[in-house]
Amino acid sequence: MGSAFFIFLLRQFMMTIPNELIEAAVLDGANHIQIWWHIMLPLTKPALITVAIFSFNGAWNDLLGPLLYLNDESLYTLQIGLQTFKGTVQTQWHYLMAMSVMVLLPVVLLFFFFQKHFIEGSNIASGTKG
Repeated sequence: MGSAFFIFLLRQFMMTIPNELIEAAVLDGANHIQIWWHIMLPLTKPALITVAIFSFNGAWNDLLGPLLYLNDESLYTLQIGLQTFKGTVQTQWHYLMAMSVMVLLPVVLLFFFFQKHFIEGSNIASGTKG
């Protein structure tokens, strides 16, 4: 969650939220935690979902990290398993393509479930509702 892109995306999204909302909450007697929980968090939900989708996609498609840290072949991830279908002499394309579709399904399903929030979160100018 500490990626520079994610920090920039959330900052730019939060900059579009009008300060008048925060000032009105302070005048109503809300403290910082209440302002964050009841105002900022609901308004930044699309941007947070966008960051979550990008984080999941980055972790799901990571090949080098698990390859460096895992020693036991029974713990290998699906991405490393896809590489086993590619040989130096012959590539088993039918197995590779079938498994690629299976590996891609969770990412596509995640996008379809959160498509509305993802589109709102990638639009920097949509910090306010309505």
